[in-house]
Amino acid sequence: MENLLTEIEILKTVRHPHIVQLKDFQWDSENIYLILEWCSGGDLSRFIRSRRILPERVARRCLQQIDFGFAQYMSPWDEQQALRGSPLYMAPEMVCRRHYDARVDLWSVGVILYEALFGRAPFASRSFTELEEKIRSEKPIELPPGARVSRDCRDLLLRLLERDPASRITFDEFFLHPFVDLEHMPSAESLGKAKALVLQAVQKDQDGERSAALSLYCSALEHFVPAIHYETDRQRKEALRQKVNQYVSRAEELKALVRSDNKITFEEAKSTRNILIEMSRDQPRLLVALELASAAVAREESGAEDYDTLDLYQQSLGELLLALAAESQGRRRELLHSEIKSLMSRAEYLKELIKMRETQTDESLKKDAAAESVRSLSCGFSPWQRMQGVTRPEDSQHLIGSWQTVKPQSLSLNCQT
Repeated sequence: MENLLTEIEILKTVRHPHIVQLKDFQWDSENIYLILEWCSGGDLSRFIRSRRILPERVARRCLQQIDFGFAQYMSPWDEQQALRGSPLYMAPEMVCRRHYDARVDLWSVGVILYEALFGRAPFASRSFTELEEKIRSEKPIELPPGARVSRDCRDLLLRLLERDPASRITFDEFFLHPFVDLEHMPSAESLGKAKALVLQAVQKDQDGERSAALSLYCSALEHFVPAIHYETDRQRKEALRQKVNQYVSRAEELKALVRSDNKITFEEAKSTRNILIEMSRDQPRLLVALELASAAVAREESGAEDYDTLDLYQQSLGELLLALAAESQGRRRELLHSEIKSLMSRAEYLKELIKMRETQTDESLKKDAAAESVRSLSCGFSPWQRMQGVTRPEDSQHLIGSWQTVKPQSLSLNCQT
């Protein structure tokens, strides 16, 4: 009861666009009733079901809105043993009745992200017995066969869904993770950052520095799109949308020009790569890295300008940089250095293309966009909801003027400790 009252006290003071607001509460001899903010966009679960799966950029937008505010109020001795909420969304240490702490929130976020990306929870089961067996299992969580997600997304997902809480990603690591990308979440600062970058882009464009201008335009667009999401005034939103579409058009023009500029350079690099491959027959690891580079280039030139190709570049560069550090002075080292510079250039160029394509396909650039409903989703789980094990929106009703009854659920599973 003391924890619940603390939760209510916290919620009564919190005012944030990503956290469901507690309007009031009442009680009687059996229940406590929470009156919560009306969320007209529906809940995240319904949003996912209506689209089956969400693109990474939309899943990221939802992830950026999830609230972890109560974690700061939990001291190390606030460990729990009581089991509450839906087992599909609870960390194994909760279901198996081990001591647990705020790190269970990170597991729940992993389940939500998994469901958003793949349309089902990692422990989706046909029966309670099957669910219990999966939770008791020591088998690491795996992504569905053929899952197509970026390297950053895969890394975050598997680190969130680490069964051992001691090995699970920490809160600090989560907030700094490149997939979460809090730098580009919608905020009051988004527009200012975008304007500063676009001014630099225009200057580079006027100076004829096409590649630098393209990079700056793409960086600006990464802030303009969140700025559109954050803007609430319809007229200002539409004016901003039209301006951003102009920048997208110019970035498209620059992309074609930069591609043409790079063509000769990339052809020369191909010849260098072939020579380097022949000189590396006695170095199996280096040879594999060069073959990965060749595969990445082939994929890109065939039109596969996607995260899979970018991952190939990154894998290749990781190995080649190690090889460069171990390589003695000589012709092969010179060629290896040149190859790394060329591949880095290609990888950066590809990254800009992917950013621009994601910007072009972002629903916020379209009038009356459906994706704007993400802003009104009840993604910001309240501290009370997390304490009660409510880690998905459909486990609570966000209805102002309706009563929500606090009745802790209990569930007993025979898990090995």
